[in-house]
Amino acid sequence: MSERAAPFYCPYCGDEDLRPGEEGPGAWECGACNRGFRLKFLGLLARGLERPDTGGDRT
Repeated sequence: MSERAAPFYCPYCGDEDLRPGEEGPGAWECGACNRGFRLKFLGLLARGLERPDTGGDRT
């Protein structure tokens, strides 16, 4: 896994004008809406994802 995964768009306005923030690891700044935010990877889910649509169409 890489050291830093970059977000593709701002979670507030959806714009792609993002740059790393100066607040430390995981901090990002949006040039369009002038907001700063932080991303953090929490870990893998122990139970995994449960999808109710695994069987296909049932009519």
